[in-house]
Amino acid sequence: MTSKNSFVQARTDKYFTKTKHIVEMHGEKEVTYGVFIRRDIIVAVQPALDLIKKYCPEAKVIRLHPEGTILPAETKIFTVTGPFSKLVELETLFLQKVGFACVSAYNAYKMTSALPKVPFMDMHARHATGDDMSVLCAYGASIGSNTAKIQGAKGFIGSANDITSKFFGAEKGMGTMPHAIIGYAGGTLESVKMYVEANPDDINIIALVDYYGEEITDSLAVADWFYNKEHLNEQGKVLGVRLDTHGGRFVEGLDYEKSVKIVCDWLHVYGEYEAVKTVMGDRAYDMDTLHITTDKVRKLLFGTGVSAANIINMRNILDANDYQGVKIIASSGFNPFKCDIMAKVGAPINMVGTGSFLPEKLSETYATADIYEYDGVVSIKVGREWLAE
Repeated sequence: MTSKNSFVQARTDKYFTKTKHIVEMHGEKEVTYGVFIRRDIIVAVQPALDLIKKYCPEAKVIRLHPEGTILPAETKIFTVTGPFSKLVELETLFLQKVGFACVSAYNAYKMTSALPKVPFMDMHARHATGDDMSVLCAYGASIGSNTAKIQGAKGFIGSANDITSKFFGAEKGMGTMPHAIIGYAGGTLESVKMYVEANPDDINIIALVDYYGEEITDSLAVADWFYNKEHLNEQGKVLGVRLDTHGGRFVEGLDYEKSVKIVCDWLHVYGEYEAVKTVMGDRAYDMDTLHITTDKVRKLLFGTGVSAANIINMRNILDANDYQGVKIIASSGFNPFKCDIMAKVGAPINMVGTGSFLPEKLSETYATADIYEYDGVVSIKVGREWLAE
């Protein structure tokens, strides 16, 4: 047994190996597989095709849709034709390469399309199970982002680590400071000073401002040091503040009622539910009779964590203190739904850091392959006849 065969056999479902032995005993047949997913996706299947080529180079793969194509659920993505005995064990392995990438691509497309003027940074790595998942999902996100870029969005411009940065056109990972360095430094401003000293060539200086629950106080202190004491803007450097307030509390100075007022003033409407209706649209609001979506929107607009009110309030205070040049980087739970709501409210975001293009449910990623032809004769289980069309 070759090393390639042993690699595949150790990872495939055992019934496929037993099937391989049956075919070798009773005679080869050429088969054709159709591959699909039971949800809307963006095609991001090159990793799967590379695997097939590596382990069964004689197989004929037909792409039915280019990378980056938006597909509805249960649409055939590609076909694979070749000797049954050589393809059968690969089914498990190539299906593993399909779902995560395609769903991540779709989610990234929705996120970046919702906020087309805002650049995104991939921060998903810590939520992946290892390199395999991380690379697949980052690749998918880059494909979805590229589709959004074709339509005019800025999309993803980088990732938090080196191994996936190439997918976004960057030479290395990007990022400034974690919460850990603030605790080490003993203060938000002190951590920024240390960062600038240790990274003198960095242009973008991003302060993480939620560690002590004093987002406003610390942002103004950092801005005062940056502009008025060190004059780093005169050296071509750019200051940003990252809002990462966790969902268990309101940002400094806000509560629910104050948050409602901030958003209502921003939208020029009166009252909490008028603001929600403005963001959702009259039809969607009226149809949500159980207030399921309405309550989700209320949380994102006026609630704890990195809400629309949090972001708007920060922008208002920075501008009022003549710090219009400070950028706002928003993170924490920016999935497709949150990005859509932030877009509709017009939240003043300069950049989003997120890994929330990852599939929310594992079952979303389940790809399926079925054989529908044996030696050119159509034969397929009942209910999947459409694959042969």
